This record gives sequence, C-alpha cells and structure tokens, in this order.
Amino acid sequence: MYQSSGQTSTIVDESPGRASGRRTSEAPVSQHPAPSLRSLPVVVIGAGPVGLAAAAHLIERGLDPLVLEAGEQVGAAVREWSHIRLFSPWQYDVDAAARRLLEASGWAAPAAARLPTGAELVADYLEPLAATPQLRDRIVTGVRVVAVSRAGLDKTHGTGRTERAFLVRTVVDGRVVDHHARAVLDASGTWSQRNPLGAAGLPAPGEAAAARFLLGPLPDVLGTDRHRVAGRHVLVVGAGHSATNTLLNLAELALTEPGTRITWAVRGASPTRAYGGGDADGLPARGQLGTRLREAVEAGRIELLTSVTVAGFESAGDRVTLALDTPAGRRELTVDAVAGATGFRPDLEMLRELRLDLDPGLEAPSRLAPLIDPEFHSCGTVPAHGAETLTQPEPGFFVVGMKSYGRAPTFLLATGYEQVRSVAAHLAGDERAAGELELSLPETGVCSSALPLSDADGNAVIDPTSGGCCTPDAPQVVTIGFPTGLRHGRSGR
Repeated sequence: MYQSSGQTSTIVDESPGRASGRRTSEAPVSQHPAPSLRSLPVVVIGAGPVGLAAAAHLIERGLDPLVLEAGEQVGAAVREWSHIRLFSPWQYDVDAAARRLLEASGWAAPAAARLPTGAELVADYLEPLAATPQLRDRIVTGVRVVAVSRAGLDKTHGTGRTERAFLVRTVVDGRVVDHHARAVLDASGTWSQRNPLGAAGLPAPGEAAAARFLLGPLPDVLGTDRHRVAGRHVLVVGAGHSATNTLLNLAELALTEPGTRITWAVRGASPTRAYGGGDADGLPARGQLGTRLREAVEAGRIELLTSVTVAGFESAGDRVTLALDTPAGRRELTVDAVAGATGFRPDLEMLRELRLDLDPGLEAPSRLAPLIDPEFHSCGTVPAHGAETLTQPEPGFFVVGMKSYGRAPTFLLATGYEQVRSVAAHLAGDERAAGELELSLPETGVCSSALPLSDADGNAVIDPTSGGCCTPDAPQVVTIGFPTGLRHGRSGR
C-alpha cells in the first residue's frame, strides 16, 4: 500500500528497490471498497510552475490535490535550464493563488521588474511554495506517471465511464503504484520529449547511438557543460531562441577559449527568424539579441549553414560525423558536440487509454490549436482560455501548461496560470468563474527579444522602453530566455 495526503493507492506489482525518502508512508493493503469519486483527490501530474499553481487553486476551491512529480525535487525540468534567464519579469512569473499561499507564510516577493534565472525561479518561488503548510504534504516526488485510464475500463468502453474514477499508474522505485482520482490535470510539460534532429520528425539514422555527443537544447556552455565544448568544434541545430542563447554563449566562450569553433545549421534558407527585427527593428533594444547573433555570423565567429537537414550520424572515437543534406548535395561535418535546439513535443503515450480530441498537427487540444498556431500567433497574441477550451471527451481530464500547447512554442507562464485557475473553478462547480477569463499580458518585455538592463544592484530587469511582441506594430518574435552572461549594451558574466 502506498499513501499520500490521506489518499490510498495500491501497489500493483512490487519489485526490489531502494527505500524511498520522499513524502510517503507504507501501510497494509486495503481490502475496503473503492471510495466515492467526491472523496478522491485531483491528481496533478508535474510539480513545475503550472502544476504547483494548479494545486494552489484547487486548495482555494476546497478540493484535495495530489501532485505527482517524476523528478527528485519540485521544478525538476526548470533545474535543467537553471542558467537561463527568463524573458518575463517576476510580476508575471508568480501565480495569484500561489502568491496568496506564500504571503500567508511570510514570503516576500522578489522585485517585480527583475528577470529571474531558472535557478532563482526554483529557489525563490517553487521551493518556498512547495514548503507551505497547505502543499508540503500533497506533493510526492520521484513518482513517474506511465499511464492514465479509467478504473476497470479501457477507452473502447463508454457506458458508465464518467462514474468511474481515473486510474493513474505510476512507477516508484521499480514498483507499480496505482492512484485513483476524481479528476486529472496533466501539467507534465514537454521538456523530456525533445524533437529529433533528423528531418520529417524522425531521428536521423545513428542519432540514438550518438547520444553521448548531444548536449541538449539549452546546454550550460559557460558553466557545467564548459568542459564539453571549450576549445572544441560544436554544431548548433535550430533557428529559435534556444539556439540563439547557445550560440551567443558559445561565442562568448570562444573569446577566452582558443580553438572553440562554432557551426550553426538551420533548415530554412535564411536565419531571419533568429535575427528578428535586428537593426531594422523600430525599437532598438528589442533587436539587440538578433543583432548580436548577426554580427557574430558576419564577423566569421559563427559559421552559418542554411537549407540544411541532418541525414545521419556516425560516431568515431571522440568525435561524431554528421551527414548533411544541402542544396549542393550531401556533405559531411565532423564535430565534437551537437546542441539540438529543434523544439519539443508532448508525451501522448501515457494518455493512450483516454478519449482525447487533439489537433492532428500541433497535438494540442483541438479547440486550443487555432489560438496558438505559431504560423499565426506569437506568445502575446494568444487569447485567455480556460476549462471550456481545454475540455476533452474524457470529462475531468485536462492537459494544462506547456503540454497543452503540443508542439507550439508560444507558451507563457501567465497563460498557464489562467488555465489552471479556470479549470479549478470548473472542477469546483463554479462555471461562472471558470468562464470569466482574464489574461493581463504586458505591452513590453514578456514576449520580446529585448536584452535585459541592469539595475543599480546589477540585477537584470526589463527595459521599459523596449516594447514587445504584444504591441500592435511589433514583429512577432517568440523567445524562451536570455543567456545569463548578457547585459544591455555589453557582454560579460
């Protein structure tokens, strides 16, 4: 038996494993009948910013959340890009219900205009939130959700489906543990499901075998990954702002590490997407990120390859050779490491036994997909949406947060917070509140590529004159963060 927050879950299959030091306790297997739906918790998958915000809103609504986190600590995915500075200041990074819980515990909010790093988001927000009396016993870490279904029914059975509890199957220390829930919010994100480097959405031949050469989408090339890239040849694949961050940090590294060589490969015929408005941008501060990258390319510090697709990998000793298809034919490129910044996709395998309505292209909820399609929307043009838009044919199940956007890169934390506020109201039966949607996005900064300024104490802050993609006449630019070594008008650490 496996217990958490007064909710009983059954160990289906037990295999030897180390003892868990998490917030759990052991008890005899229960022989009592299954509890009623109303007595069951709402399971939240993922203890990131949106998952913890969902738990805070559920508590305010008188519902009992049970948060299941695959990592050993809350914010596990954020910790993997802890060196990256968010593009949104603190005032848009803290959920309203979470703030109320924190302030009741004596928490002091960080300066509203400051831009936190991922590490600061965890240390100054997620960890204190998880430690509040209301949440600390409702979060279980080290629990990997492998499937969500209905108790006793596969997806082919429709009769009586809504009267059945959800069955959330997890793996804990090698044991299979089933939880029952009245509703499920999947806030597991997409960080662990990275798009492959090969074309057609498939891994290139040899890509899996070359895993030891792959740095991931946001490597810390100035910190923990420095030893893997300093003085070596690195290939960066991708045209988004994840690629821009890595390229600029590599260019900074090359100033002090002779022999560091940088090649940048994009699938398109032009890197304009990554450059953004550049010098032609009507708001100069916003164009600086792309301008820096353009200058590094034009100065020869970064070798740019356009109209390139990765056709294969072949490992040879300490280096890897990539087969690249180009307009001039196939060529080979041998490098020491590869940073693949080609985006993410949702893990849908765990949801196979649920009845879902997903857009065939974006893999987002069908009603949400046209609102977030990156061909037509930037982060600042996505309207507020909530329970009604996210509702699935499986009543009581919602995909929220980054995962709800499927393959679209236009997600903002503020959007996710409004999602879970609405969903919590819906689950509590307050349809009026669920339908009263508000999304207060700033006119500057949050979804622009403007470099942050430094305040008097050296903290990164938003430039109030920089504009953003939310302004009517601004280019539609989407970013995910800033290299932490960059400051307005200069480069340094």
